[in-house]
Amino acid sequence: MSAPSPLRGFGGQARPKPIPPGAALGVLGSGQLGRMFAIAARRMGYRVHTFSPDDDSPTGQVADLEVTASYEDLDAIRAFAGGVDVVTFEFENVPIEAIDAIEAIVPVRPTGVALHTAQQRAREKTFLRDHGFPVTPFASIASEADLEAALRDPGLPGVLKTASFGYDGKGQSLVPSAGALRETWSRMGRPEAVLERFIPFDREVSVVAARGAGGWTTSYGLIENVHERHILDVSVTPASLPAKVEQQAADIARGVLDALDVVGVLCVEFFLTSDGELLINELAPRPHNSGHLTIDACMTSQFEQQVRAVCGLPPGSVELLRPAAMANLLGELWQGAEPDWAAAFAMPGVHLHLYGKTSPRPGRKMGHLTALGATSGQARAIALEARAALRRR
Repeated sequence: MSAPSPLRGFGGQARPKPIPPGAALGVLGSGQLGRMFAIAARRMGYRVHTFSPDDDSPTGQVADLEVTASYEDLDAIRAFAGGVDVVTFEFENVPIEAIDAIEAIVPVRPTGVALHTAQQRAREKTFLRDHGFPVTPFASIASEADLEAALRDPGLPGVLKTASFGYDGKGQSLVPSAGALRETWSRMGRPEAVLERFIPFDREVSVVAARGAGGWTTSYGLIENVHERHILDVSVTPASLPAKVEQQAADIARGVLDALDVVGVLCVEFFLTSDGELLINELAPRPHNSGHLTIDACMTSQFEQQVRAVCGLPPGSVELLRPAAMANLLGELWQGAEPDWAAAFAMPGVHLHLYGKTSPRPGRKMGHLTALGATSGQARAIALEARAALRRR
């Protein structure tokens, strides 16, 4: 799969008129991804409106307008759309009816088609497989007959995942036997699910890529990720992998952007097998946790790139200024006492990003640290040392 020209036309259609600074950008969702998008957009001169069921949210704290309503409230959705020039999202689990209502008024970027595909595992994996992208062998399960068929193909051991509303490892279990598969599916409530064949992998990597309303595509370098308890713990770039693997990952990501007709940022998460094969694990049609390090390490962050993409502006440079590592800060860090922020601030090359969440709890992403270094290994060591220093009393 060859990389497309960054200056090619956009689906054979006339390039849309750019949305200039001063316009209002709408964001569906109000978590930390929306917060960092809003910070980038406001720095560029845009106004930001956010819509979600929550108030005093991470995005709402820095947006020009925070609308608090249910995603099922289509009247509120339409009123929100009437006050902005384009809508994007930082949260996939938005009802497609809400996206359809908005698209009748203003552009949604990425489109409802991209969102609808990526928000449900069975649809996503079927789409990828049918378009020739590398995925682990899988089967969709919606009935007893489907479950019995899945025992034969893809077979066991496997990983059973709910088709919807799964993130950070939620809704998935390793199933080594037929009995375990049946028991786990029943315990989950017999939801629509996906059984993936268990594939031993060497490491997890991701590519953050973008496609603009003007037709360009671009991608950041390969990012290496380490998870703890199914939650992203540390990301490092550049990854210590051959250039051939990095180019293949970038080509796949750009192919997915085109196939889904994405306008905006897309993260492709991969498993890398011991023999060097890349298999797509998941898609995220938005900025991604593993791309947070681009804020401090790259000429253009993933969040500014999202603004540029959805507003029809030229792409920003994805040049990596220095090797970098990102370490997530979870709610456990607050247990017992306030973290020792001064200890982290005292370390050269360390940048603190907190998300404005007032209620820390185990597993909740409260912020992250980014560290820059002469090498990826040095950046990782600094990030881990800085995080450990926050716990010292």
